[in-house]
Amino acid sequence: MNMKSLQAVVGVIMLVWLVSVVAAQQEQSDFRHSAFRVLAPVPLPDEPLVVDTAEQHKIRIVVVTKGFSHPWSLTFLPDGGMLVTERAGRLRIVRNGVLDPQPITGVPEVHIYANLFGLMDTALHPQFAENKLIYFTYLKPLGEGRFASALARGRFDGLSLANVRDIFETPGGGGSRIAFGPDGTLYMTIGDGRGNGAQDPNDLAGKVLRLRDDGSIPNDNPFVGRAGHRPEIYSLGHRSNVGLAVHPETGAAWTTEHGPQGGDEINVLLPGRNYGWPIVSYGRTYGGQRVSEIPWREGMEQPMMVWVPSIALSGMVFYTGDKFPSWKGNLFVGGMAGLQLQRVVFTDKGPIGRETLLAELKQRIRDVRQGPDGFLYLVTDANPGGILRIEPAGPATTISAR
Repeated sequence: MNMKSLQAVVGVIMLVWLVSVVAAQQEQSDFRHSAFRVLAPVPLPDEPLVVDTAEQHKIRIVVVTKGFSHPWSLTFLPDGGMLVTERAGRLRIVRNGVLDPQPITGVPEVHIYANLFGLMDTALHPQFAENKLIYFTYLKPLGEGRFASALARGRFDGLSLANVRDIFETPGGGGSRIAFGPDGTLYMTIGDGRGNGAQDPNDLAGKVLRLRDDGSIPNDNPFVGRAGHRPEIYSLGHRSNVGLAVHPETGAAWTTEHGPQGGDEINVLLPGRNYGWPIVSYGRTYGGQRVSEIPWREGMEQPMMVWVPSIALSGMVFYTGDKFPSWKGNLFVGGMAGLQLQRVVFTDKGPIGRETLLAELKQRIRDVRQGPDGFLYLVTDANPGGILRIEPAGPATTISAR
């Protein structure tokens, strides 16, 4: 064998070795990453459960319905029906507590990313009673493994979506929530799926967008007319905002943001502000090292709250009903890795306490909503997943966490 042939063989061996090392490292990284989100499913209880809480005393947890495959979001219709998205691309409807076995037709093909994102959030147009428009976010397949984060809308007739069309899309992304503000504009979160776009004002990854109801750009967005900045951007420097709620009194948009290991955040969004990812963070990477050596920098916003370690914050809602007087004004947020619901208490100066709820159920809480009946509703991320309702309860035997 001549020298050139020997060098070629050595080169091939080195290449195979390098590929195997990278693959092994990736497998280990994926295992570390998935250890906090892929757990053996725990069956939902067949009978209502009663548990104690700190201020509301006893509450009853009722399983409204089961049979979903990794449900992602819940939206109430004016007639009391519930729209539920499933990650794989199905839009389901629940009427009078019964899940219709037939999905709603008209939903476009969906790309599944990292077994986490596909068909995601839904929202009703503020004038839904007149125009019947439903908005939804999904990952749109572009071929060869590529995808876009898309916002679509269609007209709902009770059984199907008609005239469905994308009104906004951008390449890449990740988890996405949507919510209408009090002025009729729509907020849309886009995750930083590639991990390098959140600080680039000419890239929509890791941003919260503000759009009109037709997908166009409001003239008063903070970066309109500014060179090198996408005009859709409302705020930047986000990792993965998979919870979004509009404050019922101030009208401000609040988000939950996933940290990696630690560094989950709740942020109050202000126009044009930078929320720091990945330059500043309270979290650590899945390998254990700090994301950043400093948690604060001039010109970057501090979170309203931080979770260390991470519970993988998800959907959230401000409670405004009358069924739980002690909880009025509290924020409820789901925990995926943490297998819990958390209640956050505020004064006019900020948060003053948290309470962990429903840890005994061992469920990944993907979404939290307030129903038109004043009860709280939860979506559990599993296959099968379900919808839970939280009600006040009288004296009963409580169960304890095990």
